[in-house]
Amino acid sequence: MEFKETKFSGVFELLPQIFEDERGYFFESFNQAEFEKYVPNTVFLQDNQSYSTKGVLRGLHFQKPPYAQGKLVRVIQGKVLDVIVDIRKGSPTYGEWGGFELCAEKNNMLYVAEGFAHGFVTIEDAIFTYKCTNTYHKASEGGIIWNDLDLAIDWGIQKPNVSEKDMLLPNFQELTKQDTGFLY
Repeated sequence: MEFKETKFSGVFELLPQIFEDERGYFFESFNQAEFEKYVPNTVFLQDNQSYSTKGVLRGLHFQKPPYAQGKLVRVIQGKVLDVIVDIRKGSPTYGEWGGFELCAEKNNMLYVAEGFAHGFVTIEDAIFTYKCTNTYHKASEGGIIWNDLDLAIDWGIQKPNVSEKDMLLPNFQELTKQDTGFLY
């Protein structure tokens, strides 16, 4: 498995070695010992999976400490644009966003450290799965509105299908006034 660094500290794109022949393919989707070489002392406590039709946008979500989550995300079927926003105050990339295309064809993955808001938009119908380093805790959830003017995220879609709940999330400026508990 190849771990590619990104401009964000603690965020890696993972590219598995895929073995293909006339029967199909095989790849190792996770190996704890290999993973810990790049992200030490990480234990995953919860796996989640969602299915979304083309044009669905989910996010941007995070959980505040002590329930913050690191996530290892991938697409089992289809294609998404996966988006992260650094919300770690003091980080050199604080307030910056990054977009990563994840697709079943490449079987690439993204590890997102604690301290990032996370979301995705489906480019194709997609089954999206993610391993989390902490369990879900409703009282600790937070988020940023997907179409925040200051962040100016290019989702690559004009009118995404967004849940009512996600449409009510605060903008980034409102978030900067809150104590999210994330420091760099």
